[in-house]
Amino acid sequence: MWWVNQHTQDVSGPKIKYLVNDVREDVLLMGTSRCNCHYVPSILSDSLGLSVYNGGIDASDNIYAHYLMLNHILAIHKPKVICLEVMTSDFNEQAAPFNTVTFFAPYFGINEGADSIFRLAGTYWKYRLFHLYRYNAKAVSNIAGLAVSRQKGEDNGYIPYLNPTQYPNLLEYWQTPTNIDSTKLEYIQRFINMCHNNSIMLVFMVSPMYTKVNADYYDVLKIVAKQNNIPFLDYHTKGLYLDHPDYFHNSTHLWDKGARVYSSVFARDLKRILKQEGII
Repeated sequence: MWWVNQHTQDVSGPKIKYLVNDVREDVLLMGTSRCNCHYVPSILSDSLGLSVYNGGIDASDNIYAHYLMLNHILAIHKPKVICLEVMTSDFNEQAAPFNTVTFFAPYFGINEGADSIFRLAGTYWKYRLFHLYRYNAKAVSNIAGLAVSRQKGEDNGYIPYLNPTQYPNLLEYWQTPTNIDSTKLEYIQRFINMCHNNSIMLVFMVSPMYTKVNADYYDVLKIVAKQNNIPFLDYHTKGLYLDHPDYFHNSTHLWDKGARVYSSVFARDLKRILKQEGII
């Protein structure tokens, strides 16, 4: 199963392998599927004059997964800049907040900082005692990836959504979340501290969605960002592209057309920040 995991061409397997073993870019984008399909590295790199890798992992839907991956990444490489696509799931309560960290279980035992998340999740000893158990979450996907490649494009980790058969036409309104998970906030702070301790510039961002929210929707994260002097680029609450449903694959994801337009906007704003910080 380790051999299968290392040779699969499913959606996430090759990217996780690259992040654990080979990542070397100046700017690293992190997050879940919204990071995966919203940021085009070649557009960012052309604007910044820096190498860029899109390290978004599909379905790694909260800070526990991002913190786990950060430990693996910093063991081999220290980027100049990390841009983390944040969501409300990074700070609100979830029924099963550790479900998606099982995707990273094949790399159990390599990095103690990463393994600390498995301790928190209560799966540490299962992975330690039963080697095959580490592969349960992605076994079918990994095996299928030996027969059929699900890799799309070669733009440094960018995995685009294709043009949908129908654009979203119902503009939903989302209430501001109030069920805060204090342990998640602790791990957001740990993520921040690891970046600061390694002299890495950290940027938080929220890319566009085809939904309406109040201005206070991300205030929990914005307060943490302000306390730690972290730039927070919020394109969601200000309603970017609500006049362009043709940019969206669904209510929460841009497709390739929208991602390329948005990447140019994000590149401009990120370039301004990095110039102010003397990084470029």
